[in-house]
Amino acid sequence: MKPLPFLQQGVAQIAFVVEDLDKTVENYYNLFGIGPWHFYTYEKPMVSHMTRNGQPTEYAMRVALSYFASMRIELIEQQHGDTVYNEFIQEHGYGIHHLGILVDDMQIAIAMAEQAGFTVTMDGAGFGLDGDGHYAYLDTEKAIGTTLELICRPKGRRTPERIYPAEEA
Repeated sequence: MKPLPFLQQGVAQIAFVVEDLDKTVENYYNLFGIGPWHFYTYEKPMVSHMTRNGQPTEYAMRVALSYFASMRIELIEQQHGDTVYNEFIQEHGYGIHHLGILVDDMQIAIAMAEQAGFTVTMDGAGFGLDGDGHYAYLDTEKAIGTTLELICRPKGRRTPERIYPAEEA
């Protein structure tokens, strides 16, 4: 088996599953000065394609995105549905959930992961302005101690639902 190239370019994102998204964002901003935070709710119809363990499904989560230097931070609050976040909360409580890895071609990346014995546990696609954007979580926790998320970022992002702190006019 050839080594997977996913970590060769480094980690682009670290993600935390949190109990209260708004309170956690305020804490990051007030304690560490991290912000601004862009809020989105990932659910249908914004995310047009969703699967869990290979089967079509529907779920929702609220996310807030910001940067700590060049590292993107993603905070995730489980809303509803059978998700990797809900499973993580049941098994571990709240905390660091996954490392995000950027890929150029999601289908090639998933095929490489599957060839190495890793399955996609949950994915979503179509959340970009042009219907692009795709994320896929791999079942890597037993092998490396955490989950890897493959991310093919959209060319354009939708307008955030809100920004914290609010931008001044």
